[in-house]
Amino acid sequence: MTVTTPSPVDALHERLRAPLPHFIGGEWVPAQSGDTFEFHAPADNRVLGRAASGDARDIDRAAQAAHAAFPAWKALSGKKRRALLYRVADLIEARAHDIAVAESTDTGQPIRFMKSAAVRAAENFRFFADRAEGAQDGLSLPTDGFLNYTVRQPIGPVGVITPWNTPFMLSSWKIAPALAAGCTVVHKPAEWSPVTATILAEIMHEAGIPAGVVNLVHGFGETAGKALTEHPLIKAVAFIGESRTGSLIQKQGADTLKRVHLELGGKNPVVVFDDADLDRALDAAIFMIYSLNGQRCTSSSRLLVQRGVHDGFVERLAERVANIRVGDPLDPATEVGPLIHPRQFEKVCSYFDAARADGATIRVGGERIGETGNYVRPTLFTDARNDMRIAQEEIFGPVLTVIPFDTDEDALRLANDVQYGLAAYLWTNDLTRAHTFAHGLDSGMIWVNSENVRHLPTPFGGMKASGIGRDGGDYSFDFYMETKNVAINLNGHRAQQLGMPGKEN
Repeated sequence: MTVTTPSPVDALHERLRAPLPHFIGGEWVPAQSGDTFEFHAPADNRVLGRAASGDARDIDRAAQAAHAAFPAWKALSGKKRRALLYRVADLIEARAHDIAVAESTDTGQPIRFMKSAAVRAAENFRFFADRAEGAQDGLSLPTDGFLNYTVRQPIGPVGVITPWNTPFMLSSWKIAPALAAGCTVVHKPAEWSPVTATILAEIMHEAGIPAGVVNLVHGFGETAGKALTEHPLIKAVAFIGESRTGSLIQKQGADTLKRVHLELGGKNPVVVFDDADLDRALDAAIFMIYSLNGQRCTSSSRLLVQRGVHDGFVERLAERVANIRVGDPLDPATEVGPLIHPRQFEKVCSYFDAARADGATIRVGGERIGETGNYVRPTLFTDARNDMRIAQEEIFGPVLTVIPFDTDEDALRLANDVQYGLAAYLWTNDLTRAHTFAHGLDSGMIWVNSENVRHLPTPFGGMKASGIGRDGGDYSFDFYMETKNVAINLNGHRAQQLGMPGKEN
């Protein structure tokens, strides 16, 4: 008898025949209300599946489970936490292809990029696992007569709210350091892309993460998300998403003095000087805006080109953009897939009219592709100014705005003249200019002569409306842990005596 193994696509659709449940206290459970919501496949906007629709009751149950599990997880040795997180990483790699297919189907991201999503997530778990044993380490700060030393301890149950773009990797980027630090977690994924959050919860459960240490509640930001940010047992909230939502999270957490880490939007410049390696700069500029459908916070959505090389650079750029392959996200040849949701599709398309109204030229694209799904032709705006909406607002799609500049001072003014400050990319072969210009940029992360290449120990985060706090390496533990100082008297130091009979002060 021949046994036929279902394809990853068939297996995904089979598992989505039933609604995705919450995972609370080690159990798969429906919403207490019994409600579910639909989520859709961006390729054709058909219903892909349903998920439990969480509300304040589900969040409370998850927060209570995380609170109950916290003392034992906090007390577990770093060595044992490390072993469990390594097991999570191994299981992620074992399911890498299924994860890639699910993520691509659920988000519209091309499979060519999602193939690395599981690998990167596994790297995140191993990276922070290796730091679990030293997470509590502090500093020795001796002074005359005293030994001061610091230690760190996990802050408690934390909320993690993740976005719909590359959700599997970004979930691991938040959850792995929280667990390594000794925190317990309530995870609320984006309602537009809930599938791989469920897979990650399955993997962590299979790996042996104790019940209640990681909890998953599906739902909408206005209900489940708001309840999570307001819940008194949740001591901190890590959020990735748009700046407006980050502001709401700060307000919602204020009454409980909740610590917040906000990784928000960007309008990131890539600055190309006339002395740059223009071939490499062209490759990087294209990759950093049109890969991942332009739907990532570090995308280089503004291209500032020195006037002497501007026209030739734009000619080559336009030719390349016109040749970008748009299509089925599960086709390995596809370079840009459909946008995540009709609402995001409509937002991106609205900027085509905005560009025309402000006097910019749509050099390439500026239109939808077909009548099915959320496909947008990769778009290039030229003849733009920095005060136009297309240069100031985060479009979050495969759309690039080109602006010429003359001098270093002109370029720096343009680069900084936005409300955001997440990332910037600088192309020059002048060493002095590279350092000087980088120091002048109001951005949390700057790459010189490179696209976004992440080294995990380095800080990740932005300035201005791009967020609060830093991820990466030890910077993550600064958020998920409290630091306390212990002062030891070494030489018999005595306090001043007050209220002693017969003694004058």
